[in-house]
Amino acid sequence: MRLYALCDEDLLRKYGKTPAEFVETAKSKNAEIIQYRNKNGDKEFIKKRLIELRKLYDGFLIVNDKYELTPFCDGVHLGQEDLKAIDPDKQKALALLKETIGSDKIIGISTHNEEEVLEANDLDVNYIGLGAYRNTSTKKDVTTVLGEKLDEIAALSTHFVAAIGGVRESDHFKHVTYHVIGSGLFV
Repeated sequence: MRLYALCDEDLLRKYGKTPAEFVETAKSKNAEIIQYRNKNGDKEFIKKRLIELRKLYDGFLIVNDKYELTPFCDGVHLGQEDLKAIDPDKQKALALLKETIGSDKIIGISTHNEEEVLEANDLDVNYIGLGAYRNTSTKKDVTTVLGEKLDEIAALSTHFVAAIGGVRESDHFKHVTYHVIGSGLFV
């Protein structure tokens, strides 16, 4: 299993953990990527947190949604709606994004079904997040749980696949590159 650790600000608060404690746990489990997600913080707070995380972690550091903060990390992960907000044409959106953040930054996008995975095959991204695998308390807007179909759909991707949404360390996938685990690091 390859680990992509999701450092969610709300989960840090819920579990009473510091970023340093999160990074230490992620390192102890050999996390290759840490994504920092903060759906409620302002950009200045998120920037400070990225700087703090960078000092603690020298692996790949990704920011969720806030692509304008990629100078402080290695890339960005965007949801489908976040990509469309840049431009309704996803090819154009990614071209604009690369012009803005540079072609050396990692770009990942969320996918939720076979159609979005097949569409992502034609997009210039580094990886896709696919899910939700099972229900999760950290995502209130999950409408589809893929369950065992996740691995079957992942097999259709030409990109690295990160399984998202309720993934546990004990889960086994044949066609998934990374397990994305957030609160599961603490339980």
